[in-house]
Amino acid sequence: MNHAVYKLIRNPAPVRRCFEPFSGDLYAFLLESAQGHPQRGRFSFFGASPFAVLRRQDGRTTFQRGNIEEETKASVAQLLRACLKEYALAEDERLAYPFLCGAVGFMGYDFGLSFERIRRMEKPPTGMPDILFGFYDCVAVFDRLKNEMLVFSSGFPEHGPSRKKRARRRLEETLAALEAAGRGISVSRQAPFLPRRSEWRSDFTKKRYLAAVRKAKAHIAAGDIYQINLSQRFAGRTSLEDWQLYERLARAFPVSFGAFFRGDSFSVISASPEQFLSFDGRTVTTRPMKGTRPRTGSPGKDGPNRRELWESAKEKAELLMVVDLERNDLGRVCDYGTVRLRQKRTIEAYRTVFQATSEIEGRLHHRRDRWDLLRACFPGGSVTGCPKIRAMELIEELEPEARGIYTGSLGYMSFHGTLQFNILIRTLLKQKDRVSFHVGGGIVADSDPEKEYEETLIKARALFEALTGSQELR
Repeated sequence: MNHAVYKLIRNPAPVRRCFEPFSGDLYAFLLESAQGHPQRGRFSFFGASPFAVLRRQDGRTTFQRGNIEEETKASVAQLLRACLKEYALAEDERLAYPFLCGAVGFMGYDFGLSFERIRRMEKPPTGMPDILFGFYDCVAVFDRLKNEMLVFSSGFPEHGPSRKKRARRRLEETLAALEAAGRGISVSRQAPFLPRRSEWRSDFTKKRYLAAVRKAKAHIAAGDIYQINLSQRFAGRTSLEDWQLYERLARAFPVSFGAFFRGDSFSVISASPEQFLSFDGRTVTTRPMKGTRPRTGSPGKDGPNRRELWESAKEKAELLMVVDLERNDLGRVCDYGTVRLRQKRTIEAYRTVFQATSEIEGRLHHRRDRWDLLRACFPGGSVTGCPKIRAMELIEELEPEARGIYTGSLGYMSFHGTLQFNILIRTLLKQKDRVSFHVGGGIVADSDPEKEYEETLIKARALFEALTGSQELR
């Protein structure tokens, strides 16, 4: 019996305008595709008020329903699988959209260490969950291609006749909030991003970062690894609200995997260009990126920048190594012989950068599920190194602070069998009035430590410029 209800709205207001009245709600999320690609840039999603929240933090796993939060001995995998099974949509409720309702949240990079039993070093606490997923019964879906918005209400966690009643009530509440937003005028306060730029600090000094690069190169020379991603973290204070930060970042970097997720004491604010995993119920795809050059809009500069990236032997080698790593990861959970390179190395043009990208696909084995897929591939190879396990061990040794959400993944697992996650790069973490972000780069045998350090500063300056209008960086 079909219990779900929905409303189709044609020619809706822009997705950020519609989401804004929900942006201050606890566990509100926006997954935004702002690129013009017919598929990767087609759909955006938002929701709020999950009926349950799964959290793993400081070695404790908790599961919250309503106002009741309980610690549990069940694993994250067991709880996720149980919820995805209990609240699976019936066949006649599954509309032709990649996501209608389900689990939305993130996995921090450091949780991936436990998958491979890598010892975590003693580092300052991040104050962040390793994993957090909300379970959402009501979701708005934007279709850029058709210029439509679908508001879908499943009625979960209720079952039977009460589910239909809840589905209608939640749909009416969401439509009323959207209607009120349409009558209002969106105004953003133009407060300074930072009272004093001198308050920004990195967790690395230049001397220490150069030393870390040299140590990484020594491991490469010894044959211990072939490549490693090293990052540094910038932190400071801001007077801007979380949603204002996202609006500034999204305007500067309109990409395919933007995300805003408001937690209880933090917000994740991302303009990520990189897809980690996508699963349509049968086929898995991953799209690693390695290699970036600036795009200015000037043909005289952009042509040479694009050509330099295309011809760079270093960038070619880095992406090739990551492609081999990702093929191996997918091979752990996909049918034998189905893992293939779907798209060879290509240069993609975004508003501010050129990116070198490849695409790998495979068919998930019928005895494997979406958690198996995440476990086999997380974290993405483009942000660790090759071989992955040894590179992660060295990252843990060389970087002075835990990565937290940086190079983790944020996305959804639907109640009808699909999955999509990004890689959390070009991402801000807001905690009260503090904001932080990481920038990194791939280290290989012929890397120059000074140039690698400068590359991280160039990436940091791009974020500063987006948020402040200034490239000044101390």
